[in-house]
Amino acid sequence: MASRESEFKTLTEVGTLGRGKSKHRPRNDPDLYGGEYPFVQTGDVKHAPFYLTEYTQTYNAKGLAQSKLWPPGTLCITIAANIADTAILAIPACFPDSILGFTPHPLQADVRYTKYCLDAFRAHMEQISKGTTQDNLSMDKLLKLRFWFPAYELQQKIAALLTAYDDLIANNQRRIALLESMAEEVYREWFVRMRFPGCETATFSKGIPEGWEVVPLGQHCHVVKGKSYASDDLVNDPTAMPFVTLKSFNRGGGYRAVGLKHYKGEFKSDQLVKQGDIVMAVTDMTQDRVVVGRAARVPDLGEGGAVISLDVVKLVPKEIDPTYLYLFLRFSGFANHIKEFANGANVLHLKPDLIPAQDVVMPPRALQDRVALIAEPMLQQAEQLAQSCRRLSDMRDALLPRLISGKLRVEALDIQFPPSMQPPPAEAAPREAIAL
Repeated sequence: MASRESEFKTLTEVGTLGRGKSKHRPRNDPDLYGGEYPFVQTGDVKHAPFYLTEYTQTYNAKGLAQSKLWPPGTLCITIAANIADTAILAIPACFPDSILGFTPHPLQADVRYTKYCLDAFRAHMEQISKGTTQDNLSMDKLLKLRFWFPAYELQQKIAALLTAYDDLIANNQRRIALLESMAEEVYREWFVRMRFPGCETATFSKGIPEGWEVVPLGQHCHVVKGKSYASDDLVNDPTAMPFVTLKSFNRGGGYRAVGLKHYKGEFKSDQLVKQGDIVMAVTDMTQDRVVVGRAARVPDLGEGGAVISLDVVKLVPKEIDPTYLYLFLRFSGFANHIKEFANGANVLHLKPDLIPAQDVVMPPRALQDRVALIAEPMLQQAEQLAQSCRRLSDMRDALLPRLISGKLRVEALDIQFPPSMQPPPAEAAPREAIAL
C-alpha cells in the first residue's frame, strides 16, 4: 500500500499546466477584438461562481491566431492582478499569460477536486506572491506546491460533497437573476416603455405624461459620503464593524457578499447603513466602468448595521418610495449616464455631488407606491436566496480544509454524485431491423 506521502503531488504530476497566450503588442490593439471567440481575463475568473460562462471581451480571427483556444473543462488559475482565483471553463475560450490553464490526466486528477485544492490553499498562494510593486504568482512558485491527490475515486467523492453545495448556490443564483430580471421588466414596462396603468388615457407632452416632473435627483434623495480609512483600520475580525466597500458591488450593480470587509476605526452615525438602505459605488478600479455608478441594496448585516467606505455613498430617500428609487437607480439607465462623469488615469472617481445634480423624470408618488407593491416581494425573495447562498458558502468553506487535508474521511460513505457531476445520458442505440 502506498504511503500517504506519495499521494502529495505537484500539478504537473497529475495534469498539464500551461500559460495563456496573448502575443500581440500592444495587447489592447482594437484589431484583435470583436469576434466570436471568448477572451477571458483575470476579472472574469474572479467573478465566475464555479464554472466560467460569462466574459467581457472577444477575439476575432486575428486575435485567435496570436492566442490559444482552451477547451471546456480547463481549470483557469489567475497569477497576476488577482492571485489564485480559479474557475472551470464551461466554454472554449482564450486567455492571456496572466492566467494558467490546467488539464488533468485521465483517472489521475478530477478537475473539480483540483479546483477545491487550490481554493483551500489560496491564502498561502497569495502570501508567497507578495511583491514590492505588484503581486505575482509565478509558475515556478506554483509548481513547488504539493497537494493531496488520493485515489481518483476518493477525489470524486470529496468533489461530490463540495459540489453539492456549489450546485445549490448556483441554483439560488439563477433564481436571484430571474427575480431581478422580473423586477427590471416591470420597471421598464411602466417607466421606460411608458405602458403604466392608466397610460391609455394619459396626456403626453414631449414624451412625458402630465403630472410627472423633471427635477434634480437631489430633490428626492440626499447623498451621504462614506468614511475614509487607512489599511490598518481593516481587520480580519468578524466581530468588528462590517465595512461596505467597492468590492461589495457586483458588476452591473447589486450587492456582492464576498466583498464585505471589517473595520475597527471611528465613523459618523450617518455613515452607517442597515438592511434595505441604498448604496452606490463612486470608484472603479478598471476602465470599463462596470461598477462605478451602480447601486445595491444592503442586506441584513446584523443589528448594528455596517459602515460605508469612501468609495461608496448612501442615497437617503425623501418624498420618494425607497423601492422605486432603487429600481430607478438599477434599471432606468441612470447608472450608464452617471458613470460617464467618472474620471481618473488609473482609478476612476465619480464626484458624489454630481449624483443629486442630475435631472430625472419622476412619476407621481401613487404610481411609485403601486410598482413597489409588485417589485418589493421579488427583491425580498432574491435577498433571502442570497442569504441562503452565504450560509451554504460558509458551510462549504468549513468543510473544505478538512476534506482536502483528509482529516474528514469519506472512503466508507455512499455518496451520490450531484447532477452537475452526473455523466450525460447515453444516446439510445439504434434498433436493429427485425428480419421478417
